[in-house]
Amino acid sequence: MRDLFFIGFLLALWGAGMRRPFLFIGSYVYIDIVSPQRLTYYLLNSVPISLIAVLLAVGGWALADDKRDARFSMRQAMILMLLSYCWCTTQTADFPMQAADKWEWVWKNLAFAAFLPLTLRTRVRIEALLLFITLSTATIVIVGGIKTLATGGGGYGELNLMVSNNTGLYESSIISAVAVALVPIILWLARDGTIFPPDWRVRTFAYALCFACLLMPVGTSARTGLLCIVLLAVLSLRTVKRRMVYLAALALAGAVTVPLLPSSFSQRMGTIKTYQADESASTRLAVWKWTWDFAKTHPFGGGFDAYIQNRIRYDTVAVEGSGAATTVKRDMTVDKSRAYHSSYFEMLGEQGYPGLALWLALQIAGLWRMEVLRRRHRADDDELAWAGRLAGALQHAHLIYLLGGAFVGIAFNSFLYLMMGAQIGVDTYATRRRREMMATGRVRRARAAPPAATATAGM
Repeated sequence: MRDLFFIGFLLALWGAGMRRPFLFIGSYVYIDIVSPQRLTYYLLNSVPISLIAVLLAVGGWALADDKRDARFSMRQAMILMLLSYCWCTTQTADFPMQAADKWEWVWKNLAFAAFLPLTLRTRVRIEALLLFITLSTATIVIVGGIKTLATGGGGYGELNLMVSNNTGLYESSIISAVAVALVPIILWLARDGTIFPPDWRVRTFAYALCFACLLMPVGTSARTGLLCIVLLAVLSLRTVKRRMVYLAALALAGAVTVPLLPSSFSQRMGTIKTYQADESASTRLAVWKWTWDFAKTHPFGGGFDAYIQNRIRYDTVAVEGSGAATTVKRDMTVDKSRAYHSSYFEMLGEQGYPGLALWLALQIAGLWRMEVLRRRHRADDDELAWAGRLAGALQHAHLIYLLGGAFVGIAFNSFLYLMMGAQIGVDTYATRRRREMMATGRVRRARAAPPAATATAGM
């Protein structure tokens, strides 16, 4: 029955795409994030639904879409440059078979990210993309939130999010970082959305979904998620009007919440201060040191999955007792083929200094352009004020993702590149609309949101 439901949903979505081709883009986003083929028993496992979706998306755009407002930006060129560079390093990879396996999905994420902004020529399309990203991720987050409330989680890697394997967004640290990064986008949709005009029902769902997002680090006991929540709280100071009230509310929420947290979460968060005694944290530090040394002799990287060749030795240091009875216990650990556990070291080890520099330039360019838009359209009476607020939300989501990426290897995760596509889309759209208004001498005034019945006119 579950297989039939997924098949029916996809067929219905593709059928709607025959009338509104942009929905093919949404179907690809849904398949990429949710991976319904991994949730089914028989029927979808043998069908390349991701390939079908991308062919429909590109074909629908090429054959039926209006391309007059399509723009190709510098950041799209940078994505293609990164794609070409990764192809070169894959040809000379230290482990060709493993590199080819990772290249098989990396190039798709990069190529789709370069293509996606060409389709985002209207406000409603930008919003529709964000809705598909949000609601697709919500299918995982809501399940995790319910299980966390019901059971208190279960420890790191133990919270079953519909599938039993920890890959993609179903991995504990990744979903924790992505869920928290999604909160600013959810709040923007609850304020400025037009497809689902904000009313009490939309806002209630949005706030409940934000709560579920914040529960993900608790349910998964992922330390990365806790750091992302802290950054979210700090970044929110830029947008709240009554900062003292906001800070007081944060303090009250912390005082009420901390005693209710499950012991598995509290114990794992406590290892942040005693990282030297934690094997997981010590392993990461050792792998990062190995990667730094590896890059000195391999400045162009070792290709995808070059970490397989690492051999590391490290000491875990545990302090027991107190005062005169304090003892320090050291244990030597030898390990090999440990993953990078960091997007930055992932790029350094696999793509070398040029790849890391290009990847960082891509992130900085996106953050800078969002700041430009945020400042340019921050006046409430600006017709493009919604774009300024969206730029701020995307910038905050990007910063939270990059913080999470410091502790988990998600440099090529599709969520990042979908978010980049949305950034480029809102940037090119707002820039074009501003030039049109300046050329016609129009006074920029706030407009009422179009009703839900006509919101799909730009699809």
